[in-house]
Amino acid sequence: MAKKKFHFNPETLSYEQIEHTITHFLKQVMIHALSGVSLGAVFFFIFVSTVQSPEEKQLTEEKRNMQAQYKVLERQFEDMQTVMTDMQQRDDNMYRVVFQADPIPLSVRKGTSANTQYYQQLLDMTNSEVVVSTTKKLNELKKELYIQSKSFDDLVVMAKNKDAMLLCLPAIQPVMNKNLKYMASGYGWRIDPVYHTRRFHAGMDFTAPTGTNIYATANGSVMSAGWKQGYGNCVEINHGFGYVTLYGHMSAIKVRMGQPVKRGDVIGLVGSTGKSTGPHLHYEVHLRGEIMNPANYYYLDLSPADYDRMIQMSNNSGQMFD
Repeated sequence: MAKKKFHFNPETLSYEQIEHTITHFLKQVMIHALSGVSLGAVFFFIFVSTVQSPEEKQLTEEKRNMQAQYKVLERQFEDMQTVMTDMQQRDDNMYRVVFQADPIPLSVRKGTSANTQYYQQLLDMTNSEVVVSTTKKLNELKKELYIQSKSFDDLVVMAKNKDAMLLCLPAIQPVMNKNLKYMASGYGWRIDPVYHTRRFHAGMDFTAPTGTNIYATANGSVMSAGWKQGYGNCVEINHGFGYVTLYGHMSAIKVRMGQPVKRGDVIGLVGSTGKSTGPHLHYEVHLRGEIMNPANYYYLDLSPADYDRMIQMSNNSGQMFD
């Protein structure tokens, strides 16, 4: 038999029996039912979040193994990148120096791909950061390998053309001057003979009697032969491989534009045409558009001792002739 329940009535100062209605009974049933369902749901989510199914356990293990493999791959990429960096440094600082070729710009070697949408798609994947990082390193390494491979192809061509390049390298004095008696003024800041002010002298001056032979200092092709402002009668020779030589103030020109010449060919005679204060030859060497010191290009016709003496003489600060 169910227990009877009472409540105290303050108006009558007596206890009165509580009469339960059907509504009260249903309300109690609903409260207990909701409490049971809520508690069951909490236990269910705790169970699901803490206890893995066999399939989930397998997937978790595969994920852990894949992450470990990515870490190994990253270390291997770093090792390969170290080797690649060493190859690039040797290429720029050794191989290309031997063949007097410009180093490959860092922007070309390290240039990144503009296809950022591809990496954005990878970010939507599981473990996206690991995937994107590894993919970027792989793509960068692939590009650097391609650039380096092309560089080695270029070096092979340069090696095959080495003999031709040596013949086209300015390597003798433009006048017969083994005893160095014709050297007058070297490359650098000098006193202008007309205006008597300091001016940069972009070549070397050789004093010699009018009519002295002037020789091509390397194989090449005559790119200009005629009058040039300031230089008078002037010849310019394109030797290829970035080299151009200039010979100014000639009394006579012995070649024509487009004519091929070889090292030692007579291309003109010493004179005093143009802006000149006396018979001499003004000689310049240009490499890829930059003016070089001609004193560094006479190694074929001077002994080591004479070469050193010539370097010292060319560094004097005397007056030039043009």
